[in-house]
Amino acid sequence: MDINLGKLTVYFENPFWVGVFERIEGGKLSVCKVTFGAEPKDYEIWEFALKNYSRLRFSPSVDLVVKKEATNPKRIQRELRKQSTVSGTGTKSQQALQLQREENKLIRKTVSREKQDAEKQRQFELKQQKRKEKHRGR
Repeated sequence: MDINLGKLTVYFENPFWVGVFERIEGGKLSVCKVTFGAEPKDYEIWEFALKNYSRLRFSPSVDLVVKKEATNPKRIQRELRKQSTVSGTGTKSQQALQLQREENKLIRKTVSREKQDAEKQRQFELKQQKRKEKHRGR
């Protein structure tokens, strides 16, 4: 049995309000962090989720063991209360976000390295061209 879950946690991370989308598909957790700015209203969050969920860039998947939810309504209520008082993200979510940051860092690094190499090559070719022009006696 494959369990698919989605969860959004909104909290205040000075000076902005931040939302963490957690997605569990096939026993793997992936996370996306969204900065809202000012405190978002419920309807604004709902509207954002409906319009932009397909465009969100989730982190690489992390293995996760999905536990069966307790059916006791008092326990569920207690867990919901506990979740709402905790500010921040769970450790698995933090790991997934860290993976995403590292992946983006590597991508940025390779792109900037390619740009740097291209610029060096262009400078070298300019120098060579000027050298040839001087050599020809122009």
